[in-house]
Amino acid sequence: MSAERSAHARSPKDTFITVYGRRPVLEALDDERLRVDKVILAEDQRGEPARAILAAAKARGVPVQRASAHRVKVLAGNGRHDQGVLADVVAPRMAPVADFVAGHPGPAAVLVLDGVTNPANVGMLLRSATAAGLDGVLLPRRGVPSIDPMVVKASAGVAFRAPVLRAATAAEGCATLREAGFAVHGLDAGGSSLLEASLPERVALVLGGETAGLSPEVRAACTGLLAIPMDGGVESLNVASAGAVAAFELRRRRG
Repeated sequence: MSAERSAHARSPKDTFITVYGRRPVLEALDDERLRVDKVILAEDQRGEPARAILAAAKARGVPVQRASAHRVKVLAGNGRHDQGVLADVVAPRMAPVADFVAGHPGPAAVLVLDGVTNPANVGMLLRSATAAGLDGVLLPRRGVPSIDPMVVKASAGVAFRAPVLRAATAAEGCATLREAGFAVHGLDAGGSSLLEASLPERVALVLGGETAGLSPEVRAACTGLLAIPMDGGVESLNVASAGAVAAFELRRRRG
C-alpha cells in the first residue's frame, strides 16, 4: 500500500487519542500544548462540571457535540469511567505503520508491544521510548490496551506526543516492518545477548506480554531472539523495565 493510499484511509483511531472523564477532559482542554479536535458531552450532563467543560472548550475554540449517554459510552469504550464526556486529542506523531515505513527509508529503531496488557506498563514504555529518542512504538489495536487516561497518566502525559505506530495486530505490524527491511528481534530469555548482538540500522525489538511472553505468531515472525543479560540469580525484568533497557541500548548504539 502506498503512503498516499494509507493516509487517505487512515482511521480516526490512528489520529486521535480519546480521553474520557471530567478531570482528564478538563486537563486536556487546559493544556495549551495539546490540540483538542472535539469534545462529546452526554445530553444528560448538567451542573458545574458540564459548565466548566463547556467554558474551557469555548475558550479554546473547541467544538462540543451533544450525544446520548449510551453513545458516549460506546465511543469512550469504557462505560464505567467516562462520566458522560470524552475528548479527541490530536496525536501528532501517531501513524499507521505502513505510513511510517514509507516515510522513514533510512536508519530507524522501533519497539513493538505484543500482548502487553497492563496500562501502566504501556504508559511507561511510551515514556521510555520517547525519552530514548526512538522512532516508533508499535501499539497494535488488538492485544494491547488503547491509549486511555490510565496509559496517559502512567506516561506522565508523554503518550500524547509519543511516536505511536498502529497496526491491527503485532504480527501484522512485524510483517510490515520486515517487508520494509527491518530486522525484527524478539526479547526472550532464551535469546543471545542484546548487549553483544550486531544489529542493523533498521531494527525493531519486540516485547512480549507480562505473563505469556511473545505470542507464537509474533515469535514466528521474528528474525531472531535477544535477551537482556541477568546477574544475581534474577530471571527476568518487568516488561516496562526491560523495554527501558532495550530503548536506551538502541539509543547508545546511535552514538
